[in-house]
Amino acid sequence: MDRMRMESVDMTAQNIEKIGTMFPNCITETIDENGKPKKAINFEVLKQMLSDEVIDGEEAYEFTWVGKKAAIVEAHKPIRKTLRPCKEESKDWDKTENLYIEGDNLEVLKLLQESYLGKVKMIYIDPPYNTGTDNFIYPDDFSMSKDEYEDEIGVFDEAGNKLFRGNPTTNPQFHSKWCSMIYQRLILARNLLSDNGIIFISIDDNEMENLKKICDEVFGLSNYCGTFIINSTPNARDYGHIGKMHEFCLFYGKNSILTETNMLPEVDKKFKYSDSKGGYNIHPLYNSNEAFHKMNRPNLFYPFYVYLDCPVPNEKGFYKIGLTKRENSIEVYPPKSQKNGVQFVWRWGKEKAMKYMNEEIIGYEINEGEFRIVQKMRHSEKIIRSLLTDTKYSSRRGTAEVEEILNGKIFSFPKPIALLSDLCQVGLDENDIVLDFFSGSSTTAHAVMQLNAEDNLCRKFIMVQYPEKTEANTVASEKGFDTICEIGKERIRRAGDKIKAETGADIDYGFRVLKVDDSNMTDVYYSADEYDQNMLSKLESNVKADRSDIDLLFGCLLEWGLPLSLPYKSEQIEGCTVHTYNDGDLIACFDKNVPDNVIKTVAKRKPLRAVFRDNSFANSPAKINVTEIFKLLAPDTRVKVI
Repeated sequence: MDRMRMESVDMTAQNIEKIGTMFPNCITETIDENGKPKKAINFEVLKQMLSDEVIDGEEAYEFTWVGKKAAIVEAHKPIRKTLRPCKEESKDWDKTENLYIEGDNLEVLKLLQESYLGKVKMIYIDPPYNTGTDNFIYPDDFSMSKDEYEDEIGVFDEAGNKLFRGNPTTNPQFHSKWCSMIYQRLILARNLLSDNGIIFISIDDNEMENLKKICDEVFGLSNYCGTFIINSTPNARDYGHIGKMHEFCLFYGKNSILTETNMLPEVDKKFKYSDSKGGYNIHPLYNSNEAFHKMNRPNLFYPFYVYLDCPVPNEKGFYKIGLTKRENSIEVYPPKSQKNGVQFVWRWGKEKAMKYMNEEIIGYEINEGEFRIVQKMRHSEKIIRSLLTDTKYSSRRGTAEVEEILNGKIFSFPKPIALLSDLCQVGLDENDIVLDFFSGSSTTAHAVMQLNAEDNLCRKFIMVQYPEKTEANTVASEKGFDTICEIGKERIRRAGDKIKAETGADIDYGFRVLKVDDSNMTDVYYSADEYDQNMLSKLESNVKADRSDIDLLFGCLLEWGLPLSLPYKSEQIEGCTVHTYNDGDLIACFDKNVPDNVIKTVAKRKPLRAVFRDNSFANSPAKINVTEIFKLLAPDTRVKVI
């Protein structure tokens, strides 16, 4: 029976396995720090296998900084941490699908690699801007000292002469640590995005240039969707030579070919045309994004036929259409790009086209004898613009919103609800998850609940925030908020109550609180081979004394890659406590000396996974017996112990 790792996934080992699958002759062995053999990559052989695809030497187009290599290593290094449930600080624990996680976001991202791999539709973050001056509640100075920087880069040679690399007019001391901080987090964050997922990152001038280069590397330049310029300070801040009014928000897709976004509602929209259903405007049915074309979307390339003998009554220029050729008809394909001749495709497949034929899609004569297939746009919608100039996007508005809901100036310059609401509306659909791992005052969670109340959808959020201490003698500390997390959680509670009172909407206003902590397991769990039998016999348990069954259950969820927001129940079976997660995705029993009848009851339910403690069984024969019971009653169940 296998033991669980009880640590975050080792992504380096995973990458080695992937390379080994493609190039098995590149796999070798080395000795780790404990003197044990482990798999490694022979990079010289790998270079030979890739031939001229490898760039040798220092002449290459790249963005680098002091500490970049260490950041990559740190991002992939596993940790022995866990997430401990905190039911008493949660809201609607038993039924909510939202999460609020307290802890270092780097550790949280590592812990979520299995449970939320490819499951997050949208990420929004508002990281520290690295101004070096913002010292209220959340300091954001990641600069190195001069000595620290020079030591790290080896700025002096053996004779004590100063060495230089790169452009000496730059100031890398200030930027290097910030670059490492954001780089390793974005590496991990990308793994969590779904194939059609997107990420928005707020930033200002201090690190905009560096962040863009880092994102180009992590997500790929081809997946850059654009940059929003936000009028965050309409009255402008005096920076000496210029009144600064704006911030940026970078927008990337995980895969631009699969990236899809929604339209925003447009108030007081006027319509040019009308039919029995009401007003509408028209929009070409073909997709003008050159990333979608005949070669990669062949199912979206097919002809419509405009029936010239079937003009639409009282609607000049419009004709009925179909997918079948007949007399007096014109064949219409999507046009080609005028820029480089790329063959466009339709936005709709044949099945959807048949469903809305001549109701929501129709033929339109744009010039004499030249036709297009167009969609009737009945909704007052518009594509989001790159310039967000409305005063609703200002930082002052965000500050006022927090002040109103928390009765005081608790948080400086939070993002306004309108900005996050628009981004979430653009990026999220029903049941989609948004992750914010610099969540601050939880504007993102507030916006999600507000949107859900307006359109009755079920978007879900995961907020992550380090429990940074609030400074003494501030409004926040005077009102009893010891950490930023306390501010964020209380805002979600009050925002939920306010939205429910104003709208009466029956949506999810809750959140499960989870906190990063050291592993549930004692040291002996990870190094049992260092203890002899006499020493082991004196150890009552390999589980820490302060850990509950629910702590252990959620630790198992992380390793087995199960979402942390699903329902579960606990019950007594012959004096043993048995936990069932999501109707059988996992069944766990952490009691000692579990009798066979309980084992059989669990096995008969045929869960996908089952977990017990190592001391749930009196001896090795008892453990073997468990294996045989599951082989007989539930052969497809994966059984492990902790």
